[in-house]
Amino acid sequence: MGRGPESAVLAGDFVVQNLDTAELQRQAAALYRRVFGYRNPDVGLSPPLLTGLLRNGGSAVGAVAADGTLLGFAYGMRGGDEEGMYHYSQAAVVAPESQGLGLGRRLKQAQAAVARDTGMRFMRWSYDPLISRNAHFNLDVLGASGRWYVDDFYLHERSDRVVVEWDLERPPAPAAPPGPNPPVTRADWGRGQQRGAHGWLALPTDPTLLDPAEDAAVRAAVRAGFHEFLARGLVARSCRPVSAETSVYWFAPPTDDRSRT
Repeated sequence: MGRGPESAVLAGDFVVQNLDTAELQRQAAALYRRVFGYRNPDVGLSPPLLTGLLRNGGSAVGAVAADGTLLGFAYGMRGGDEEGMYHYSQAAVVAPESQGLGLGRRLKQAQAAVARDTGMRFMRWSYDPLISRNAHFNLDVLGASGRWYVDDFYLHERSDRVVVEWDLERPPAPAAPPGPNPPVTRADWGRGQQRGAHGWLALPTDPTLLDPAEDAAVRAAVRAGFHEFLARGLVARSCRPVSAETSVYWFAPPTDDRSRT
């Protein structure tokens, strides 16, 4: 049985707790569709799935306001591959009006508690490589590493994902690039640069400003850049803005202990 945050933890005007009531699960399903803008009735989040996760070592945690309103939630499950077992976070969803309150970090910490309680050392999840604010949160704020790049993750175009891994036994210590970032401009978007054992890859800070042709070109270039650096044995360690229109990924050799003993 997934244990997680059995007693809610106070955090300002909300608490973080398991989604263990029918009402919270109903709100989670509605919030999921609202945040992602889904209109197709075939796409959604199943409340019975959340119950199944809670009863079988997965996570389904939410940030709940004092009046019972669900402000955000995250859910995930145990996974495994040739490297061992891990907890996979499928999604973290925060209502637009509740962003900026630290909910994303608190939800990930709650999932980490579930993972530890079920014997997991590592967490993984994926994100859109062109959403630089998410990249910054995952890499710089939480200290996860971008270890894999999956083309068409969800089996359709514009669904490439970076898969990160978070070592739950290491204290959070986000990495800092060595020295200043190389000078980059809009012309460098998707163009990788390497200095010794380190690499940099520029991207637009706000991809929503791109027209469809620009978006397709930048996505293809970022895809190629990620594959190139990962093939060299590097991992994505940071993503930070260098100007109003440009952000930069920093790649470096992995430093985490891959032993699961």
